[in-house]
Amino acid sequence: MALKSATLSLFVALATALVPQTASADPVETLATSHKSPFNCGKTFTANNWSPGHNPSGSIDWQDYGGDDINGETVRATAAGTAYFNDAGSTSYGKWVEVRHSDGTRTRYAHLATMVRAAGGSMTVSQGTAIGTVGSTGGSNAPHLHYEQRTSGGGLDTSPTVDGVTVSLGQKKAVTSTNACGGGGNPYTPEEVCGDGYAVIDSAALTGGRAYLLYNSGNGYNCVATLKTTSIGTATSMSAFIEPEGESRTTNSGSFGYYAGPVKRSAPGQCVKWGGSVGSSSYTSGFEHCGS
Repeated sequence: MALKSATLSLFVALATALVPQTASADPVETLATSHKSPFNCGKTFTANNWSPGHNPSGSIDWQDYGGDDINGETVRATAAGTAYFNDAGSTSYGKWVEVRHSDGTRTRYAHLATMVRAAGGSMTVSQGTAIGTVGSTGGSNAPHLHYEQRTSGGGLDTSPTVDGVTVSLGQKKAVTSTNACGGGGNPYTPEEVCGDGYAVIDSAALTGGRAYLLYNSGNGYNCVATLKTTSIGTATSMSAFIEPEGESRTTNSGSFGYYAGPVKRSAPGQCVKWGGSVGSSSYTSGFEHCGS
């Protein structure tokens, strides 16, 4: 009986040693997503992870640096994902955006002056996609960008890294952006070109670009913009146009590096013809989207 008991105990010990232990499966979450600064290429601002007293602790306040005034600066996604647009009014974050990344992590951008989509909206973003502008909405005392990197479990990374610079609690560092510096696609979106409140309702592929039709339900205006997908940053022939049925056509054409437009027209209850071109490739719709 004693031998049988000893043999059983040995078998249990060996089995336990061979079974993966769940407690050590994810002791510390590794943030796989690589982030860049949330500003235009070449812009330098101060990342202030001030402590104590910052809420939540570990978040970054991006502030002026040298002669660069951060107020009104374009805010860009630090990594690709899906952006969700929110508005807390005159409290808390004010106008703010959360980008949810493919590894489950999230970034937050708060106190924005403007957002490229209305609160409640969402859009797919690439690293460098414009999502708003710096302001001082919500519970803010001066223009700055409140920025957070959160784990998939919702916890705050208190030592976030952007553009290869880690800013730990209590540190304040100047960071120069390499975001939207070219080589990774057009840094502009049709929503950014047309402005706050506009949403894409149609688009058409071109050789070297894409034409977009957008609509603003707040003011009833249509907007057309043509964005490049090749030869980005090099001025070449492009155009964008819109034509409400029964009215004259409005066109923006010339040599542009990134986009043609925006072309905006009010057409309540009317059908519109729209389109654009990149080089010799062009698109012209029929009269459609009646009432938009």
